[in-house]
Amino acid sequence: MRHLRALTVAGAAALVAGSVAGGAAAEPAIHASATLVDTGGTPVGRARLVEDATGTVHVNVHVAGLSPGLHGIHLHAVGTCTTGTTPAFSSAGSHHNPTGSKHGLENPGGPHAGDLPNLVVNVAGVGRLATTTDRATLSAGATTLFDANGSALVIHAATDDQQSDPTGNSGGRVACGVLQAG
Repeated sequence: MRHLRALTVAGAAALVAGSVAGGAAAEPAIHASATLVDTGGTPVGRARLVEDATGTVHVNVHVAGLSPGLHGIHLHAVGTCTTGTTPAFSSAGSHHNPTGSKHGLENPGGPHAGDLPNLVVNVAGVGRLATTTDRATLSAGATTLFDANGSALVIHAATDDQQSDPTGNSGGRVACGVLQAG
């Protein structure tokens, strides 16, 4: 009996040690951020993205100085936010869509990997979005935002209807930020 108890204690200790070692070997979260600028190049906000161990990307956006209401906001395919272009921020390309899906969180043929819920801006011009996505990643892979040409976060002038292809009728681009690792 004493021998069995010793084995049980030793087995439990090995299990705990294995759990600790397994936990230590878990991948750390991956971080990205962007400074959002308006069409004149003035900073209007910040975005922070964190990919957790499950592959879910947490997106947090804070802005000030935008018009009140709902604004379409998307992850775009190119990590460039050139001001002074027509149309504004066209350098950011189209929505991040490596799977070739249709646009919109409510579209049966969608959504794009870069589609996000609307950003809500209050009457004081301050807005915040806290959401998650499992359609885009910060880690390497087919849906990574850090491919050869990077990615940008773009805020549009109008509400995204979450159905119309290719942009949800969300209007012109009013703010943009290049995603940077770290």
